[in-house]
Amino acid sequence: MATRHTQPRRQPSRKGSMADIPKDLLQEIKRLEDLFTVDTAKLKAITSHFQDELARGLSKEGGSIPMNPTWCMGFPTGHETGTFLALDMGGTNLRVCEINLPEEKGEFDIIQSKYRMPEELKTGTADELWGYIADCLQQFIEYHHEGEKLDKLPLGFTFSYPATQDYIDHGVLQRWTKGFDIDGVEGKDVVPPFEAALEERGVPIKLTALINDTTGTLIASAYTDSEMRIGCIFGTGCNAAYMEHCGDIPKLEHMKLDPNQEIAINCEWGAFDNEHKILPRTQYDIIIDKDSPRPGQQSFEKMVAGLYLGELFRLVLLDLHEVAHVKIFEGQDVSSLKKPYSLDASFLSDIENDPFENLSETHDRFEKALGIKCTKPELELIRRLAELIGTRSARLSACGVAAICLKKNYKTCHVGADGSVFNKYPHFKARGAQALKEILDWDKGRDGKALGKGHDPVEILPAEDGSGVGAALIAALTLKRVQEGKVMGIRDPEGMLKGTKAADPKSKEVAPESKK
Repeated sequence: MATRHTQPRRQPSRKGSMADIPKDLLQEIKRLEDLFTVDTAKLKAITSHFQDELARGLSKEGGSIPMNPTWCMGFPTGHETGTFLALDMGGTNLRVCEINLPEEKGEFDIIQSKYRMPEELKTGTADELWGYIADCLQQFIEYHHEGEKLDKLPLGFTFSYPATQDYIDHGVLQRWTKGFDIDGVEGKDVVPPFEAALEERGVPIKLTALINDTTGTLIASAYTDSEMRIGCIFGTGCNAAYMEHCGDIPKLEHMKLDPNQEIAINCEWGAFDNEHKILPRTQYDIIIDKDSPRPGQQSFEKMVAGLYLGELFRLVLLDLHEVAHVKIFEGQDVSSLKKPYSLDASFLSDIENDPFENLSETHDRFEKALGIKCTKPELELIRRLAELIGTRSARLSACGVAAICLKKNYKTCHVGADGSVFNKYPHFKARGAQALKEILDWDKGRDGKALGKGHDPVEILPAEDGSGVGAALIAALTLKRVQEGKVMGIRDPEGMLKGTKAADPKSKEVAPESKK
């Protein structure tokens, strides 16, 4: 029987067979290695500056990293109970979830439906947008609760667009992203028009919490794992959230909060080092920034996030084609390589995942996607470049995690991570773990065990569903605070309970304190 692949399998992420590579290409590979490699000393310097910038974002003066207080106060105990809705408004879909938190610690049941977000809505009117979302919620409730008489269901709304919040049940949209451009919404609170659309249709829902997906990731992960301290997104963009003590947030001093009270901070750390003081930007990073819609902003994100990895790769290859002494892809039509953002992070993933010694999958991918036939030496350079870009992203990402650990003095903890780069990019987890080891000077794991295999002092693990379960949990925690009379950061505490099951003083909804 004939087998398809007779090529010897290639080891993942190794230097490859450099013996057959012409000297000029070898020199180029060496130059790229020098350009994209971030050594231990540089990682430590970046982490130290990152730590300072996190603190600056919490100061009265503020800094590049916004460090937004979310008014989600404290971690869940795992004993929350009740039924909650979650709404996740993404760029392509609208997801509605109903989450039931049973008596068992850290357990949940979920039913969910997805609704397509019509393209024309993204540039339509505000009334059309909120009306469509309210229609979807109404449809969901009618389908899952046909003929039932319902109390008002508390809703956690994952609104992952840049918004400022003075209260958890309020959010002023700073600017649209993800292809939305609806007039009359930016600079305004999104909650009143959303609630008006629900009211108009008689939908029995009360918005309890407006959250960001990163905060949701932190809370959902902490609900099922009590060691979770940080939530991260490594995807098209990048971000992190963690719990800070109110006493360590000078910009909230005027509110006279209990200094020991914890509040989740949505870092929005893609903006780290907008001043270009520390990150090792290459000429290619500078081009990406210059040609982006908002030059000078989101500097860290542009070096680590999935949206930019393929573009970095494309810019380097184009440069090497045009440099006289290298001239890769000589005599070939590279017009398809000249199209900005035509390669995404999955293109690099596929190259790094190519299991064959002669990189035949990479050869086929280039020919099919770009119409370029690569020589064996060119394929070796391509593979090495993908490794360098992917590795730099993981190592720089680890600096942010390490900075929060050092700021909070976490010697051991779990970090819940989500996003396409974390979940799908080859070796991202292992490269990040290696960088943490170098930055935090680990020589052994927990309980003196060897590092790796779940024994690293700080471990980055796949997160729970932040925009669904996380949003519902934050709604539960917010209602529980209202029941306890702790109403800081809640605009309408009375309205929040009105008509819900939690309004009944005998209600076990959002579990009482006695259930330890």
